[in-house]
Amino acid sequence: MFTADGGFMLIQGKIDISTILDTYPISHRQWLIVFLGFLVLGIDGFDVTAIGFIAPAIVDDWQISRHMLGPVMMSGLLGLAGGSLISGPLADRYGRRKIIIASVIFFGICSLLSAWSWDLYSLTFFRFITGLGLGAAMPNITTLVAEYAPGKYRSRLSTVIHCGFNTGAALGGLLSQQLLETSSWRSVLIIGGILPLLLALILLRYLPESMLFLVQSPQNKNKLMRLLNKFIPGIANEHCSFFTTEPEKNHANTAKSLLSPPYTLGTFSLWLTLFGGLFCVYLLSGWLPLMIKDAGLTLSQAVIIGSVFQVGGMMGNFCIGIEMDRWGQHCAIILTLLGGACCALILGLYTPSMPLLCVMVLLLGYTINGISPGCYALAAHFYPTSIRATGVSWATGVGRLGAITSAGVGSAMLAAGWTFNEVFMFLPLPLLIGTLALYCKKRCQVIVKNQTPSSMDNNAMTEQEEIDGVK
Repeated sequence: MFTADGGFMLIQGKIDISTILDTYPISHRQWLIVFLGFLVLGIDGFDVTAIGFIAPAIVDDWQISRHMLGPVMMSGLLGLAGGSLISGPLADRYGRRKIIIASVIFFGICSLLSAWSWDLYSLTFFRFITGLGLGAAMPNITTLVAEYAPGKYRSRLSTVIHCGFNTGAALGGLLSQQLLETSSWRSVLIIGGILPLLLALILLRYLPESMLFLVQSPQNKNKLMRLLNKFIPGIANEHCSFFTTEPEKNHANTAKSLLSPPYTLGTFSLWLTLFGGLFCVYLLSGWLPLMIKDAGLTLSQAVIIGSVFQVGGMMGNFCIGIEMDRWGQHCAIILTLLGGACCALILGLYTPSMPLLCVMVLLLGYTINGISPGCYALAAHFYPTSIRATGVSWATGVGRLGAITSAGVGSAMLAAGWTFNEVFMFLPLPLLIGTLALYCKKRCQVIVKNQTPSSMDNNAMTEQEEIDGVK
């Protein structure tokens, strides 16, 4: 039966964990998990962008040309992709908490090692292994936050923590500027190593394991009972048993499970959308100021436009989750993709005046920067607990490959003499491909859900019901 005060499911001593998380009022402990996720991504943002802030100082210190830092930048992106792909299956096997804390400690130590690099080869290696840890942290903290968020707030809480990445990057830029004026570039990397290690101590004390992960194994009963009683005092005792209305645990290779029915189409759709979305974000983040300058504007105007793009990105990261919870997950992301394509097309057809250009770039940043956190939240909702971390991590990793591709494509475009307008005429293509992919995913889910036998056990949640992204 349902209790009078909580509305959660308690049937003959059996406690439904997923129903408790969805229906019970959000607690201060859940808000703490969201805040810790924000901190993890904040420090992640600081360390990911640190190399860009200190690059000019490295060039001056080692007396090298700017293009020689290319492998250093690329190695970090490769590490981010590799860390995402590796960490997901590990988190589904050993738990989200262990992998998150281990990754934070790992990239903290590696950042400290980077500070003692003696040449480009050593710096390239250390940035690669730092990227492995950074790439592991983001998707798994997103998964953990999603698994603790009530259903009606899941998208917004899963995406709002990604504002931490932008905040960490912005504060990192300010801190780097101060440190470079009073010390060397190595001090930035030292701070970037100390902060994660301090955060790891906080995570060890306050970050819990996912209850949805623990409920999958009977051996975790006592851990789950103690953890649940911290959230809702007195709800569970040794006579209770725990279950969840999710598909049974998949014991097959979790990476292969992403491409097996009924997840095949959804997986490829998410990968295509994230690849295209992050391709556009990184292409503009890396080349927009230069493209603006080549279009005839001054250097100061180019810097302003680049900053406006990042401000729009922070707004998009914050709002996409709210839009997903309000309009439906697929609809919100599809509208965001179409909005970004329209903004890019307008800039491709017409070069407006500086004030209007700022408005259009702000809207462009708002739309395309919201794609990736929206897709991370959608992936966390799409996959069952047994492969959720793998699904989110692999989607993140494939998206990072789009970021890596953008570096080479952007360079080739400029080398081939592409103009400002021609680049923006190209941008709608990957965005429209992502739109089509998500639309196909949504329509397929509607068809499958409508064909689900009515005799299905009401207490068993199908994959389509768990996704619940079609509203």
